[in-house]
Amino acid sequence: MEQQTITQRKQRVFSAIQPSGVPTLGNYLGAIRNFVAMQEEFECVYSTANLHAITVRQEPAKLRAASHELYAWLLASGLDLEKCIFFHQSMVYAHAELAWVLNCNTQFGELSRMTQFKDKSAKHADNINAGLFTYPALMAADILLYQANFVPIGDDQKQHLELTRDVAERFNNIYGKTFTIPEPYIPKTAARVMNLQDPAQKMSKSDPNQRSFILLTDTPEQIIKKFRSAVTDSDSEVRYAPEKAGIKNLIEIYAACTGKAIPAIEAEFEGKGYGDFKTAVGEAVAALLKPIQEKQKELIADKKYLEECAKANAEKAVRIAKRTMEKVYKKVGLLRF
Repeated sequence: MEQQTITQRKQRVFSAIQPSGVPTLGNYLGAIRNFVAMQEEFECVYSTANLHAITVRQEPAKLRAASHELYAWLLASGLDLEKCIFFHQSMVYAHAELAWVLNCNTQFGELSRMTQFKDKSAKHADNINAGLFTYPALMAADILLYQANFVPIGDDQKQHLELTRDVAERFNNIYGKTFTIPEPYIPKTAARVMNLQDPAQKMSKSDPNQRSFILLTDTPEQIIKKFRSAVTDSDSEVRYAPEKAGIKNLIEIYAACTGKAIPAIEAEFEGKGYGDFKTAVGEAVAALLKPIQEKQKELIADKKYLEECAKANAEKAVRIAKRTMEKVYKKVGLLRF
């Protein structure tokens, strides 16, 4: 009873991550590591966003494998299934059910203003499908289904959360109080990791230049080599300044991996050149990722265990989602089986 009271006092967080291949260092430092930290403070509900993934054409076997692999990466990074709920989105039918109801309460003009729709349409001009257009309603359903108080977001997700809030408020105004209005949560330690070859851009594995990003599967040798080739400037001073975008990015990565403060890093490398610093950053990243890589290999080798974990957690998610859907169907006048 005491444990239940403590749990009830915690506010709920929801977040999902697409199984789009091996995560990058940017995914880890910017999102995954914060998922782990938040489970100590909040009641966290996490999922792989595999329904979102099919807005782009997927090979079924590869999508299934990518979902299992992502699940293993997050467990290897420290998600504790005693402290959070973590499942595959497609295992909980209510995500798709609520998405349809919210589609009917989302305006065409709102969806047409979504910048990610425009970006993805340009990249996948041969498959501009309806799901690509309406997936912000599914994203809203993901969040509202669990009555989330907070959603951890980056700059590129602000627009979607604003739409979620607008749709939830509209629904509540029409049908009465149904959904919790979610607030953005900006993690205190989130690192925005930039492209190693173009520090004006966010790190992304979609970049054709393999040296521009670090994958969680990269070996220590590959990691150090990529950092040694990172774009900097003609100066040689390891100094944190806006005009030194390349070095600024490397300092932030080094700080995130070592826990050292930026002034301490500047002092550590005072009088040393960029070569020494780049090597040190690569070594710090390799050391941080090594135990995660080892744990992920161990987990992915036991597919049955991963499936059992995902199923057990989906059952927990269903219990929460069912309460929301019963309320929603009753409000809009739909009959349930």
